[in-house]
Amino acid sequence: MNMMSGIGKLDRKRLSEVLRRTKGTISVRECSDILKIPPSTAAKLLARWASKGWLSRARRGLYVPVPLESRTADIAPEDPWLIAERLFAACYIGGWSAAEHWGLTEQIFRTISVMTTKKPRTRDQVIMGIGFKLRSVSPKELFGLKSVWRKQVKVNVSDPTRTVLDALNDPRTGGGLRPTVDIFRTYLRSEHKDLDLLLAYADRLGNGAVFKRLGYLLERYAGGEKKLIEACQTRLTQGNAKLSPDLPSDRLVTSWRLWVPRGWPREKSRD
Repeated sequence: MNMMSGIGKLDRKRLSEVLRRTKGTISVRECSDILKIPPSTAAKLLARWASKGWLSRARRGLYVPVPLESRTADIAPEDPWLIAERLFAACYIGGWSAAEHWGLTEQIFRTISVMTTKKPRTRDQVIMGIGFKLRSVSPKELFGLKSVWRKQVKVNVSDPTRTVLDALNDPRTGGGLRPTVDIFRTYLRSEHKDLDLLLAYADRLGNGAVFKRLGYLLERYAGGEKKLIEACQTRLTQGNAKLSPDLPSDRLVTSWRLWVPRGWPREKSRD
C-alpha cells in the first residue's frame, strides 16, 4: 500500500500544472508536453509522484490523480469509463454497462463492457481493481453512439437502441440470454423504444442472426408489432442460428431458423 508522503516545492508546482491541464488521466506524453521536458524525464517524474502516493498507476505510461482526501494511492478509479476511453479508443461503452446507464437493467455488473477497434490479446483485463470486458468491433460498426461528459471528457456509449442491437448480435454482451431478454423487454416498455431505428441499425450491422433472434423475441413478447416481425421474416438468411451461442440448444424453431436452448420457456409472455 503506497501511503501519501510529501513532495518538494518544485514538484508541487509541476504536479499542480499537470493536474490543471489534464482531464482525469495523465500520460507520459501529456506530462512531457505540459512541462516541456523529455518523455524519459516525464516518465520518471510520474513514477516518483506515484511512489509518493499522489498518483495511481493505471497501466504503463498512464496515471490517474489520487483524491486529496485519500490516505493511500491504492484506490479504484473514480470513473472507470475514463480509463476505458484512454486505453481502448477508438471504443465505446456498450453491452451491460450501457444497459445500466440507460436504465434497461436492474442487474449490477462488476465489470465494464467495452467495444473497441483494438484487438487485445486479453479480453478480460483488471486495471486498478476494475474489471474490463473487451470485445473487438470494426471501425464501420462505430454507429448508434452518444457522447456523454465524464469529468470534462467526452466518452462514447451506445445509445439504447444500439445497446439492444449489440445484445441481439451477441447475447453475451448483455450478460447472457436471460439478462439480454430482460433488457429487450424493458426496452420495449421504455421511452427509448424505437423499432424503426432498431431495424435500420440491424440492416446496417448486416448480421442475419440478429433478425432471427429479433423476430423470434418480438413474436414472443410483442406480438402486436406485426410490421417489424414481417420485416424480420423478409430478412431471414439461409442456415440456422442459435438464440444463445453459449447454451446447448435442442429445439429448432423452423419459422425463424433458430435453435432454442434446452429448457427455454415455450409459452409466450403475457406482457
